[in-house]
Amino acid sequence: MQIIQKDLRKGIIKLRIESRDDLWSLHLLLDPGDTISGMTLRKVAAGEETVRRPVRLSIAVEKVEFAKTHPVLRVLGKVTEGPEDVPHGSHHSFAVEQDTIIEIRKDWSQYQLKRLEEAAAENKKPLLICVLDREEAYFALSKRYGYELLTTIAGEVSKKEERARATGSFYDDIITALTEYVHRYDVESVILASPAFWKDDLLKKIRDDALRRKIVLATCSSVKEDAIHEVLTRPEVREVVKRERMAREIALVDDILAGIAKGGNVAYGIKEVAKAVAAGATAMVLVTDKFIHTAHERQAFHDIDDLLRTAEKQKADVHIISSEHTGGARLDGLGGIAAKLRYKTDWS
Repeated sequence: MQIIQKDLRKGIIKLRIESRDDLWSLHLLLDPGDTISGMTLRKVAAGEETVRRPVRLSIAVEKVEFAKTHPVLRVLGKVTEGPEDVPHGSHHSFAVEQDTIIEIRKDWSQYQLKRLEEAAAENKKPLLICVLDREEAYFALSKRYGYELLTTIAGEVSKKEERARATGSFYDDIITALTEYVHRYDVESVILASPAFWKDDLLKKIRDDALRRKIVLATCSSVKEDAIHEVLTRPEVREVVKRERMAREIALVDDILAGIAKGGNVAYGIKEVAKAVAAGATAMVLVTDKFIHTAHERQAFHDIDDLLRTAEKQKADVHIISSEHTGGARLDGLGGIAAKLRYKTDWS
């Protein structure tokens, strides 16, 4: 995401959308009542046919539709500015996709501005994760909203030796897949993980020096899809994934869970967090994008936004956590919102 222009006195920020991941970040920034402006397509009658032609419109946002598998973010609302043949107040769907330039006018909160700056500054190159043992290998690509499982490869094994080795073309198939994904997705780093020595055996078979330089070895306790989450939190890859939002978010949620387990200074659930904010006790607030989305659907986001803005005024750090990874799912299990407190309260 590229920030082209910023005028916070007028509440205006102009953006260029550079990737599908940017759409996920953008859908967290748009609220009902905001104004979005830019070029979009509108159906118009041309004789007996209906064609779509580009028009510049401004619409007052009513609803935002996002799906991680679809390369378009749809913003629905009423037209506030446009050509003469587009009635003001009529409903319109604004399609935002890669290379779209849009202007957003709104009352920006600090947590939204922080989210925007992080999205603009983040490394655009994804991280490739491969977890393997002698029988199977899982491949995944990191995303801002979590990770995308790419494929799995099954291998034949020989168990006659004490140190069972993969047989057949298993390792060669893994190396071929690694090479293909690195080039296809312009991967900067590869995390290669296994419960035992298989990652080392595989690394010895890799002859491509460029690929070897991208690889960081890590340990995992099993080889299932859940191991991807485990690998992203391993100390061996901390320096590699520190730029990755998912790893940071998982660590933040794990800190909250550890505080709950130890009976520490933690509040979770909207009622308890609201009490903590009212008491000025919050040091950090975590809220999932699913919680925010649900609040929008229930037309209750105004109260949540007020809560988060109040926490920020008290110098609390506010983080929006994706529900698409295990950390966000666990936070959703706590009610979608939690807080780390500055001190012990009567209810925490």
